[in-house]
Amino acid sequence: MNSFILKIEKLCILRLSAIGDVCHAAAMVNRIVRYAPNIEITWIIGKVEYQLLKDMSNVRFIVFDKKLGKQAYQQLQQSLDGQCFDALFVMQVAFRANWAARLIKAKRKIGFDWARSKELHWLFANQRIAAQQQAHVLDGFMGFADALGVPSMHPVSWNMPLAEEDDLWAKQQLQALGRYAVISPAASNSDRNWLAERYAQAADYLHAKGIKVVLCGGPAEIDKQLGADIQQQSQHITASYIGKTSLKQMLALLKYADLVIAPDTGPAHMATTVGTPVIGLYAHSNPRRTGPYNSLEYVVSVYDEAIQKQRGKKWQDLPWGARAKGANLMAGITVEAVCAKIDKLLLTIADKKID
Repeated sequence: MNSFILKIEKLCILRLSAIGDVCHAAAMVNRIVRYAPNIEITWIIGKVEYQLLKDMSNVRFIVFDKKLGKQAYQQLQQSLDGQCFDALFVMQVAFRANWAARLIKAKRKIGFDWARSKELHWLFANQRIAAQQQAHVLDGFMGFADALGVPSMHPVSWNMPLAEEDDLWAKQQLQALGRYAVISPAASNSDRNWLAERYAQAADYLHAKGIKVVLCGGPAEIDKQLGADIQQQSQHITASYIGKTSLKQMLALLKYADLVIAPDTGPAHMATTVGTPVIGLYAHSNPRRTGPYNSLEYVVSVYDEAIQKQRGKKWQDLPWGARAKGANLMAGITVEAVCAKIDKLLLTIADKKID
């Protein structure tokens, strides 16, 4: 093992949001815990995201509630109680996170490379991770573990915490439902959502294949309305859990599903952490960068066409992470393309069962 890591006794991680990103970060933390379980890890995390990861082993969490404004920084300072860390991972470039980093005492403050140092991020770090070319967000986060000399981990694993009662609840749903797929239809930005009638047609297709379909999502109005629209247009939605589960229950529900269909949203990445394949629907962001990490072959994307039409260049010739814009881009994703991925995925599942 690299001697570098042996010099780290106390590590602080600053990654506040969002659900998908903390799922990516959790893989990096699991890598460190696996190879260096004696390191004391403190993770400063957002209030909602904490609910998903709060039982993670070998990690002490400090919740940063951005809704508290200045008081959030005061509470952070009190929680830190003057503690000095051997290293701090500044894993978020938003100014709110950068400002929090100044309150954390650490010998080494490790931030992103220059290309990713936005919103004055570089001012709050004294060391940078290695630059990467066209890396998935998760691989980008792994650069922080690389900076400590932590051995690589293949395949990537998460070891997501699930309380016994949440797992039991999901098993009860599985027993009642039988074989099922989950559609998690809503992203926080409505532009990233597929059309309700097309989700409904995908649900009908799954039903014809002998697989029941359930909906999941958060309590926001956008989730509830899109879920209701889908149910109105399909007679084959067996149940809707939208706004009715905790994040842990949702994670467990995703765990026992055959597959998940979702746009670029948190539950897609949650499903990935528990080994469930995802058919990701993409138009605005490059799925090679933000897609469900272990299911990129099942992504249905019109991003390449959209970004070339808007910028006049192929995605390879644009800055990594360039986004396409527009309220109707997701309409470019056809039901036929999604059903083709369903067929491919179900065939893979069947082959694995035979093996």
